[in-house]
Amino acid sequence: MHTIQACELPEDALLRRYLGSGTYADCYTTDFAGLVSQAEFVTAFYTTRVFKLERLLLSWLAKRPSSDAEVLDMANGKRASFAAWDVEAREPRQLLLRDFQGRTRSWLMTVPQPGGQATRLYFGSAVVPVTDRRSGEATMGLAFRALLGFHKLYSRILLRAAVRRLEHARPDTS
Repeated sequence: MHTIQACELPEDALLRRYLGSGTYADCYTTDFAGLVSQAEFVTAFYTTRVFKLERLLLSWLAKRPSSDAEVLDMANGKRASFAAWDVEAREPRQLLLRDFQGRTRSWLMTVPQPGGQATRLYFGSAVVPVTDRRSGEATMGLAFRALLGFHKLYSRILLRAAVRRLEHARPDTS
C-alpha cells in the first residue's frame, strides 16, 4: 500500500503562485515504483472510478460533460479544457487547472527519483477566497470551512486511486 502524505509545495510548483492572500492550498505526495510520465499520471488521475463519479456530477449539476478521450487529449497537451477545468499553466512535468468559476485550482506534478526506479507523484489544490459583499473582506465562506475535512480526505482518496490505476496499467509494479 502506498503512503499518501501531506507535504509542503515544492519550490518550483506552479500552485505556489496561490500561497498567501488568504488562499487555501494543500499538497499530497506518494512515491510510485517505476517511471511515470506526466501524461500517464494526469490520465490515470482523471479516469479513476472515483473521479468519474465527480465527472458525472459535473455533467448533471454544472452541465459540463467529459470523456476519457478528452482527458487523454488534455494530458497530452492537445486540449486546453476538460469538464469544469481549463489549463491555467503547463510545464513538461506539471499541470495547473482552474475551475470554470475561478474559485479552485488543481495541480499535478511528476518528479523522477534518482536512479530512475521511482517517480514522486504530487497532487495539490487551492481555493481562492471570495470578497464578502457586506464587509468587502476576502473570506473562504462557511461551505469551505464545513467541507475542509472532507476535501483533505478526498484528496488522499483521489491520489491513491490514481496510483492504483497506474499499478493496474503495469501489473509487474509493486
